[in-house]
Amino acid sequence: MSDEEHHFESKADAGASKTYPQQAGTIRKNGYIVIKGRPCKVVEVSTSKTGKHGHAKCHFVAIDIFNGKKLEDIVPSSHNCDVPHVNRTDYQLIDISEDGFVSLLTESGNTKDDLRLPTDESLLKQVKDGFQEGKDLVVSVMSAMGEEQINAIKDIGTKN
Repeated sequence: MSDEEHHFESKADAGASKTYPQQAGTIRKNGYIVIKGRPCKVVEVSTSKTGKHGHAKCHFVAIDIFNGKKLEDIVPSSHNCDVPHVNRTDYQLIDISEDGFVSLLTESGNTKDDLRLPTDESLLKQVKDGFQEGKDLVVSVMSAMGEEQINAIKDIGTKN
């Protein structure tokens, strides 16, 4: 037995992984995939035939779910790809602060104040205009790989 103390540095967050492995050949259009470390939605998949060196290859064309950039990747169909855990949650909009952050009401009745206004111009205009008109707005927040962003808005009527 040694007298040395062992120190372990924990870099995981409660054991919850940001991605899970899935065989490339099973990923379909409208599914999700991680390309160059970014969570993406697949818009096109094409599979090549097996060549003389073995593997059939899957060619993925995908769009980053947060910044809208188009990314491509080619992976042997039998290999595993990372697939992000993507969650969509609806929150009611309470307030918009001057510094570009929104105040949201969660299901449990708490407030969530760490989200910025959306970067998409038309969505940003819808949120600001609807809020100024006094409408009750519900925003849809997509989260994946430690990032969160407002990606849709619903009007649930005007405030009384």
